Amino acid sequence: IFAKLGSDYKKPDAITTMYEDEFQRKAWCLPVSDLLYVGNATNKKLYSMGIRTIGDLAKSDETLLVRKLGKMGSILWAFANGYDESPVKLENTSAPVKSVGNSTTTPRDMETDEEVKIVLYILAESVAARLRENGFRCRTVEISVRDKELFHFSKQVKLQNASNITKEIAEAGYR
Repeated sequence: IFAKLGSDYKKPDAITTMYEDEFQRKAWCLPVSDLLYVGNATNKKLYSMGIRTIGDLAKSDETLLVRKLGKMGSILWAFANGYDESPVKLENTSAPVKSVGNSTTTPRDMETDEEVKIVLYILAESVAARLRENGFRCRTVEISVRDKELFHFSKQVKLQNASNITKEIAEAGYR
């Protein structure tokens, strides 16, 4: 979190330190939207709670944030307080692929089965193509849905046979 905030602090060409003893002074005055994982919807929800800066978020009640945002509330609270011990990834390196997924935000809520099927097939094709590129097959298909109020649920299904075929993945997601 320190590296991300520091790299964005004075773009494009400045070098910024973001040491632990500087974090509150430099980061807490920034808009909460500058924090990693705070997108538009989360920013609106935080704003409605009176949270406008990273400092506001850091001083918030973590339990309330979890009630309003789920487990992400706890993660954001920790980030706002500078609690992150994950290592900074070296340039031009990548972790081994553990899962393949894709997501999208639709411009409006989907209301018909046909709309859902179209989006599922588009996402499934992207996932299946990457599975094939890497010589992988999947055994589990999971869908996650979040509405404009940030209500979220996930469901998953095990495939009888591992697959990298778009149709099989999309149909499992639809089921």
